[in-house]
Amino acid sequence: MAVKPSIPKGTRDFSPTQVAQRNYIFNTIKTSFELFGFQPIETPAFENSSTLMGKYGEEGDRLIFKILNSGDYLSKVSDIDLSKKDSKKVTSQISEKALRYDLTVPFARYVVQHQNDITFPFKRYQMQPVWRADRPQKGRFREFYQCDADVVGSTSLWQEVSFVQLYDDAFSKLKFTNTVIKLNNRKILSGLAEIIGAKDKLIDFTVALDKLDKIGIEGVTKEMLSKGISEEALKKVQPLFHFTGTNQDKLSELRTMLATSEEGIKGVEELQFVVDALEEIGLQSAILKIDVTLARGLNYYTGAIFEVEIPGVKVGSVGGGGRYDDLTEIFGLKNISGVGISFGLDRIYLALEELHLFEAVVLSKPKALFINFGDKEAMYAVKAIKVLRQNKIQSELYPDAAKMKKQMMYADKRNIPFVILAGSSEIEKEEFTLKNMQSGNQQNCSQKELIEILKNA
Repeated sequence: MAVKPSIPKGTRDFSPTQVAQRNYIFNTIKTSFELFGFQPIETPAFENSSTLMGKYGEEGDRLIFKILNSGDYLSKVSDIDLSKKDSKKVTSQISEKALRYDLTVPFARYVVQHQNDITFPFKRYQMQPVWRADRPQKGRFREFYQCDADVVGSTSLWQEVSFVQLYDDAFSKLKFTNTVIKLNNRKILSGLAEIIGAKDKLIDFTVALDKLDKIGIEGVTKEMLSKGISEEALKKVQPLFHFTGTNQDKLSELRTMLATSEEGIKGVEELQFVVDALEEIGLQSAILKIDVTLARGLNYYTGAIFEVEIPGVKVGSVGGGGRYDDLTEIFGLKNISGVGISFGLDRIYLALEELHLFEAVVLSKPKALFINFGDKEAMYAVKAIKVLRQNKIQSELYPDAAKMKKQMMYADKRNIPFVILAGSSEIEKEEFTLKNMQSGNQQNCSQKELIEILKNA
């Protein structure tokens, strides 16, 4: 019985047109990366489980795809462990490797492992697939590409300024005209938790705050109360629920709110530097917006936090990142600060598609197709094709000596502009019959003439 063809949920096939469109995005982002001085690296599709586990929080750990050990992976697991159904304990015995969840943690591992071979500050970009056992939905896949750029070995806030410019450059090149680059700072979030007496509930506080645009003030208040944050504490952060005005207005209000928090004020000062610099430099098309509800990746972000959205499309964030001061320390390398950003290729694709911003894609195809009349004629054609290809003219032979109508239909469906006929009479005269598929005109020509015509067509 034949197996019904299918692919795992959260994965996709891509047609030639889709691949060409995705390559357009890749190439655009790559151009921006290299314009800003980043160099490419690649890391394996899978890492040792110890490299990944514990770096993304409890939820992240659940979403990591584990790879079973080869061979009889259950042979070393005791019956007691199996009977207890302790998945964590069993998993550690049957799986030593896992598919990478993102590109940041593998990069931190790379930096530590190759620290003697790289020059700091080290600027890298990486464009590779990652895997997450997430619930598939629009704009969320289990296999997707990330396009990351990071700098390690520098604490300068000019890096944050440069990354905002990089986002602006890439999205402008992709013809997005109102990209919103949201900016926050982990120190501000810590400061807010501190002034309301909920420093030990930082995660609960920020997770709830992050939902403000989804569940509203009432929903956020209810969630914070359920997590043990007092009503008195909530009164202190009420201004956050109505946080409007310019970036400078927001910075001024934050400075007042966080006056008693040293860490919070430090975060405000860092944001102030970035905002002031970018206001003076200017952006091409993007809009910079301070968003104090932004909390991404609190498990390793220590300073700036970035997130990018495209208004008018419901695909979620199309980019994000931040400053991480301690990430390499988990691999034994201390005092190496890093900051980086990521582009979500798949969501960018959906946004371009929805806004009809894709440029016309020209698929790779032969300029000329040789008709196959049989082995003798095919050999004559193949020799000519070799010469055409040496002259950088894409050409091919129809593989089978099929009916003329079928071969011509093939050329027509692939939009091949020229068909070349070389039967016994052409071979005898050492020439070719060139047919223009658009006009229908045909002409006899030598090999030299054939090359000239096709080169100039």
